[in-house]
Amino acid sequence: MKSVKIKNILLLCWPFVASGLMLTVIQPSISFSALAWVALVPFILVCSPAAKSKSLALIAYLVSLCYWLGNLYWIYPVTLPGWLAFCFYTALLWPILAFALQYCRKKKIPLFIAVPVLFVGAERLQGLFLGGFFWRFLAHSQYQNITLIQIADIFGAAGVSFLIAMVNGLIAELIIAAGGKNLFKISNLLKTALVCGAVVAAVIYGRWRINQSDKFIEAGPLVAAVQSNVPQSVKESGQADSVIFDGLLRDSYASAKAGAELIVWPETMAQAILDTGVWPFLVSSETEKNFDNALREHSKNTAYVLVGAPGGQIRRRKDDLSIYLARYNSAFLYKPNGEQAKEKYNKIHLVPFGEVVPFKKSAPWLHKLLMKFTPYDYDYTLDYGSEYTVFEMADGKKIADSNSVERTGKEKLNAIRYTLNAKRYKFSVMICYEGTVPAIARRFAVDKQGRKRIDWLVNISNDGWFVRFRNGKVFPSTELAQHAAIYAFRAVENRLAVVRSVNTGISCLVDTLGRIRNGFLAGTLPRQAMKRTGCAGWFVDRVPIDKRTTFFSRNGQWLDFCCALGLCLFIMAAGVRWKMKNSRSKK
Repeated sequence: MKSVKIKNILLLCWPFVASGLMLTVIQPSISFSALAWVALVPFILVCSPAAKSKSLALIAYLVSLCYWLGNLYWIYPVTLPGWLAFCFYTALLWPILAFALQYCRKKKIPLFIAVPVLFVGAERLQGLFLGGFFWRFLAHSQYQNITLIQIADIFGAAGVSFLIAMVNGLIAELIIAAGGKNLFKISNLLKTALVCGAVVAAVIYGRWRINQSDKFIEAGPLVAAVQSNVPQSVKESGQADSVIFDGLLRDSYASAKAGAELIVWPETMAQAILDTGVWPFLVSSETEKNFDNALREHSKNTAYVLVGAPGGQIRRRKDDLSIYLARYNSAFLYKPNGEQAKEKYNKIHLVPFGEVVPFKKSAPWLHKLLMKFTPYDYDYTLDYGSEYTVFEMADGKKIADSNSVERTGKEKLNAIRYTLNAKRYKFSVMICYEGTVPAIARRFAVDKQGRKRIDWLVNISNDGWFVRFRNGKVFPSTELAQHAAIYAFRAVENRLAVVRSVNTGISCLVDTLGRIRNGFLAGTLPRQAMKRTGCAGWFVDRVPIDKRTTFFSRNGQWLDFCCALGLCLFIMAAGVRWKMKNSRSKK
């Protein structure tokens, strides 16, 4: 009897394991992307109407838990409780999908439609209560398939996931039909024709968008990304703040010498509050003033310099009218006249447990409990930003010319006139994980009327959280490559190039077709973009500017939400059916 039970468990277990393994290796940095088109087939096939639902759900959950624990291993060093809690929570999606698929098969709902709706809906629901977890999507495995991903400017990354899941659903459906000797039914031929037609249409659309791009893309300014290589443990010690800053400054000067008009530094690598308004309220502002002066001196007559640093603002409490310091994760822009721009960006989407411990105001008792499981013995919670800031710059060299003290009289007047007529560019900054959230990039891309309002996006990040540091050497995790791959979709969705400056890597330029560019005009980083991990350096390249405004930018994640709604309806229908079945059995 025991051997029969074990055999039954194994028969249910191995298909989930097979799908889990394929879903693992399709993503960077392994990138066996072709397997994505069959990765879901074992999962679908095991969800047979004959399988016991409770056993199916239990095994699906256990395998899913192992899948997430293994693939999100890089969160473990940051927060063990957060890693465990998130994986236990996210693993619930697999048994839900198993129930829904079993219901679809019982009701003979075509799998080539049901599978994409269910799995894309599940991707949208990942991490729903924590603001969403837009990671390890089927689409992300195809970031190098430039032709295919062009449909993202209509459907978003969800469109690519939908197409892949549709193929998986069709293959599973044909295998089931072959087992029942119904493979050559007209309905199966029609389904195959529809799915093949969708794939061919995506390829044709992709080639069309690529071929027309020369008509809409123009060369923008020279932009530099500076990359540091500092593990979080070293950064947090506070003992190397000046050393880190001096290293970035040295590479930044080299970038300027190579002709950069905008130089980008990584997230929070300048360890000083650069908001001058809060300095009088600090115990000591010596470090802040030194860093600020160095940045002003560096940018003056040189280039625009965008710096990631802690931000602050003095606020007044509503209850007792006392003042307090609001703390932000911010980006500051220094201009070629040596001044700090009045615009700054405060990060809007904070990472739960990494930057903010939830429920501080809504449930203080729960907040205190969660604080016991954080990596710090103090409340490090940051405040949320609220403004989708747009930065503006002109040709850096022309600005420098107008500031030159050597020019006098008519020459000085001509230089100023030349500067006023210089072309101006607009860009916005996404900090760290914000760039993985489609809605944030879209809000930056267009105004409320759906008009394109910026020329490119910048992503500054500190991925030093997710590397190991041993014997003075940095060992990167898979998080670095997976994080970089996601920006191919933000670029295509909004037809905006993305300039990434990332501590420990991967700093790169992603063009408006979603290509993560290898090489550069000048620099010291490896020429292969995805190899820029665990090293310091810089590069300079010319950012492309795309005039196209996309359907996705105007309308957002409509496909994601429709699929999520579809999954919820499947769950409700299956729940009603299960309840009615139980009621009948009791009678």
